[in-house]
Amino acid sequence: RILSMQGRKIWKVSIFFLTCAMCNCTEWAVVPLLDSHQPRHFPFKIWMPLNPAKSLDYGIGYTYQMSTVYTSPMLYIAIDFITLSTISFASGQIKIIVHKLREIKSIPFSDSLNIVASQELIRNNNKILNDCICQHQAVIGFVKLVEHMFNVNIFFQMSGTVAIICIIGLSITSETPNTFHFYSSLNYLVFMLAQLYMYCWCGNELTAKSEMLRDELYMCPWYEQDIRFKKTLYIAMEAMKRPIVFRAGFYIPLSRPTFVSILRCSYSYFAVLNQASNK
Repeated sequence: RILSMQGRKIWKVSIFFLTCAMCNCTEWAVVPLLDSHQPRHFPFKIWMPLNPAKSLDYGIGYTYQMSTVYTSPMLYIAIDFITLSTISFASGQIKIIVHKLREIKSIPFSDSLNIVASQELIRNNNKILNDCICQHQAVIGFVKLVEHMFNVNIFFQMSGTVAIICIIGLSITSETPNTFHFYSSLNYLVFMLAQLYMYCWCGNELTAKSEMLRDELYMCPWYEQDIRFKKTLYIAMEAMKRPIVFRAGFYIPLSRPTFVSILRCSYSYFAVLNQASNK
């Protein structure tokens, strides 16, 4: 149930991303069709051996450009969906560990519980703790594997977002408000910010949930368990001092402070470029 909830959450986010991307591509596709003040032109200014003044050439070039543009966001969103799903899956596994830890039962010191039943409870509690530790180590290994696969892609995406925000910001300041180009650029800016925030949010959720594990361990009735349980608990709590952090480029942690830092950096570059362009 926990993993299905995480999956539905990421699915809704991916649908939102895909909708924003398709809307933005549609805006780019409609602009040259509605622009009657200029000669017929393609949506994007790239060289093609076609004459836009001819209907057949224009249809071929228009179809080629828009099919490429519509395909690109689908590929990027597919990669984002895989990456966010794997990070969210790791967060879901941490939630499962927390749920298991809460199943550790208390062992009452009373004559009503015979020795056999008490030993069975102790044995079961030790098994639950060992299973949680093994699962936690598996989650760490899984996160390292995912980080090794996608860290370069996320790093360049986050670095490129800084430049994109600056360029779009300059474009918006030069555009006339309440125009199609203005809202198209604004929509693209919102999409890029949402994409960046989702990466940072998923990474922050993973780190926050892993930090909760030590508190959950301490909240279990460890004081009623045997010596073996207490020793294992102590080692586990020491091992869980370091939270699980997903890093882009093995350097930048995906977290909410990182998102704020990127926005500040983008705004600083934007302010410098805007001041230079106004001179």
